Amino acid sequence: MYRLSTTFLRTLRDDPADAEVPSHRLLVRAGYIRRAAPGGYTWLPLGWAVYRRVEEIVREEMNAIGAQEVHFPAMLPREPYEATNRWTEYGDNLFRLKDRRGVDYLLGPTHEEMFTLLVKDLYSSYKDLPVSLYQIQTKYRDEARPRAGLLRGREFSMKDSYSFDLDQDGLEKSYQAHRGAYIKIFDRLGLPYVIVSAMAGAMGGSLSEEFLAECEVGEDTFVRCSKCDYAANTEAVKSNINAVDTGQYPAAATIDTPDSPTIDALVDFLNKHHNDKAPKGGWTAAHTLKNVVVNVAHPDGTKSPLVIGVPGDREVDLKRVEAQLSPLEIEPFTEEDFAKHPKLVRGYIGAEILGTDSESGIRYVLDPRVANGTSWVTGANEFGKHRINVVAGRDFTPDQLVDAVEVHAGDPCPECGKDLRIDRGIEIGHVFQLGKKYAEALDLKVLDQNGKTQVVTMGSYGIGVSRVVAAIAEATHDEIGLCWPRNIAPADVHVVTTGKNGDDLFLAAEKFATELESRGLTVIFDDRNGVSPGVKFKDAELLGMPVIAVIGKKFDSGHIEVRERKSGIQHEVPIEDAINTVVSISKGH
Repeated sequence: MYRLSTTFLRTLRDDPADAEVPSHRLLVRAGYIRRAAPGGYTWLPLGWAVYRRVEEIVREEMNAIGAQEVHFPAMLPREPYEATNRWTEYGDNLFRLKDRRGVDYLLGPTHEEMFTLLVKDLYSSYKDLPVSLYQIQTKYRDEARPRAGLLRGREFSMKDSYSFDLDQDGLEKSYQAHRGAYIKIFDRLGLPYVIVSAMAGAMGGSLSEEFLAECEVGEDTFVRCSKCDYAANTEAVKSNINAVDTGQYPAAATIDTPDSPTIDALVDFLNKHHNDKAPKGGWTAAHTLKNVVVNVAHPDGTKSPLVIGVPGDREVDLKRVEAQLSPLEIEPFTEEDFAKHPKLVRGYIGAEILGTDSESGIRYVLDPRVANGTSWVTGANEFGKHRINVVAGRDFTPDQLVDAVEVHAGDPCPECGKDLRIDRGIEIGHVFQLGKKYAEALDLKVLDQNGKTQVVTMGSYGIGVSRVVAAIAEATHDEIGLCWPRNIAPADVHVVTTGKNGDDLFLAAEKFATELESRGLTVIFDDRNGVSPGVKFKDAELLGMPVIAVIGKKFDSGHIEVRERKSGIQHEVPIEDAINTVVSISKGH
């Protein structure tokens, strides 16, 4: 039994100054977590109880598919991460350290390399496979801007598991087994979630899906089709654009466009001075080709310019571009950078000099909406001038097609063509078909049925256990506090008494709480002396147990008040029925 007179707990009336989202605000105010450092939190007793319940549900479902639990150190050697190039690719996100001998180590952000080497050390035959291993362990990533409490920290708890199979068919089975386990886990946790297609990013591999908890404050944006079952992270949305005939436009021509460095200014000028050349309906931003220049930072520390071409009526989604160019990172292109590249005339950058095979040698990527055969107005690479009738595929060719524009509600679904809608969510799980990337890098091979050496095929599957706690808080809280589902709440019942120690009310509450425990329920008993009923009620609402039982002024008339925290339903129950009623309500949650 948690007795509030002795439980290590201090609730707060005011929100923490750095709290940006409800879960952060309420978990700190309710005494579940406490900030230890930027991006790092101490779990207090009630918070740790919630965390362990989430962890146990994850563990039960992983064990149910035959996965076996191991545990690696957090401090890892450099060499395996050098072999996969992730010592470099992770860049500043990696916590690096040296021992007293000057040997390099890192704090593990993820453990693909270590799992791969462990299997390599012990297994050598197809008879040993398939095998799935997992751990629940603290991870470390040096987030530039840790925020939102448990949702984006530098230190966090994660369940990561890895499957090892002889071939792709085996991987498919392992992948589906893990995917099914995740569905059971999040169903048991009571989280509203959606499964979306995702980018593999630095993890590598082919098929990748995210489990997102639907939440307005989530950092992930995803789309869902209004008709079919298509759903994807916005970074993974693909454009289905068909090429058109390239022979229908006249040769490109240069025109004077003074004082037109922006799309709006250009469109106004064209409609005023070149209306005779306008498409039907007049010039619009959709007829212009906008070229946005950025720097890309390479894993080796070098930088180079990159130009991204998109229709002028759309904005570039840099996060989306970066996900497709991983492990490259996008940085701003400064005035100093323009000075180093005089061919890039700010406000008048044109497509015809771009591309690594062009005279500028500057890499050029295009959104697929700039399809071969489409005609555009774009910069002439000369101040105060633009080019018209510049045709993609005829007058310029990109180095690469990259889905680069911000996805809008109403964009066509790539599967059925109907309208997409946009929602937000918190990433709580991610599953990858890694394939052979890590096995090849670390030489994980086994002998097959014919005695031939085969590279092992791998899958990777993660759940943010500490993040799930915050996601549940986000999904279930109300305006007065937390509202935990019974299967992860620190206790089933919060017993509140308005009596004082030694009074009849207090003694009755003590007996009531003890009887509830004897019936298999966990109990928080507010046995504090000198604390007003109002404060006790507010604490009970803030802490968020599924059921609150009040032994107070109605006790003299032979009743106990029972409140269901989530629904707000109140029951006035005769004392003789109170235990059975609370047990029944609690087990129904």
